[in-house]
Amino acid sequence: MKRLALPLLLALLGCSAPPLSNPYATGEVRVIAHQGGEGLWPSNTVYAFERAVRMGVDMLELDVHLSRDGHLVVIHDDSVERTTGGKGKVKELTLAELKALDAGWYWPQRSKETDPHPFRGQGITIPTLEEVLRAFPGFPMTIEMKADGLAGPFCALLRQHRMTGRVIVASFRDSAMHDFREACPEVTTSLTESEIRPLVVLNLFLLGDFYTPPAGGTVLQIPTAAGGFDLTHPLLLGVIRRKGLAVQYWTVNEPQEMQRLIKAGAHGIITDRPDLLLQALGRQ
Repeated sequence: MKRLALPLLLALLGCSAPPLSNPYATGEVRVIAHQGGEGLWPSNTVYAFERAVRMGVDMLELDVHLSRDGHLVVIHDDSVERTTGGKGKVKELTLAELKALDAGWYWPQRSKETDPHPFRGQGITIPTLEEVLRAFPGFPMTIEMKADGLAGPFCALLRQHRMTGRVIVASFRDSAMHDFREACPEVTTSLTESEIRPLVVLNLFLLGDFYTPPAGGTVLQIPTAAGGFDLTHPLLLGVIRRKGLAVQYWTVNEPQEMQRLIKAGAHGIITDRPDLLLQALGRQ
């Protein structure tokens, strides 16, 4: 058995992939404005994105759905009730119907009954993805697909606006990610939950170095903990670094937690409060 152990170990080591060349795994912590900074302005709006860029963030984070008439629109939920005060599913409304809604209606959302709503009636609308790409040419973004069936038009827009090298595309849906990677192999993608799980399990047995990430998947966008697992553990972060992967944590809004993740070596932090993260990094 001992005679077999060394050759078997060497064979396993030979199966591990070399580290990736990853621009998101270098430099200082990226400040990523979650939905443009949902803690400061109406989420997923050009209004929020403009102010986040002006503030000095490194990336914008946004979400896309498909309208009934085939337009990619920037909104987090699959329905419009939480943010606009309108009613209906995004996929059941036309672009004209979505544009008629007030995207600043329910900000802030802590208490819809009693809180003041300073952005109501200010002309803030649900933007299309094309509007956002046109308004911020070349600005780095991470864009989450919230539904299936987006890959073709999404990829076409990124290519049209020469953004394929400036975005990270994310999704919780394996099917959506599979379709997008096939349609747009040149675009960086984050790993889905099912793609991250084997890495976490292997790491428990100190076998994380044998993990091979999926083609095109070079970024982990994860919470700090999930399913009882600490996703900030030094052993896991060590494997992530050796694999050439980048790790960006969401959604982090407390200054103390920001400082902890900065010290731990996070490559990016996705936050509703980019102002606090910039302060934590000494950039404001």
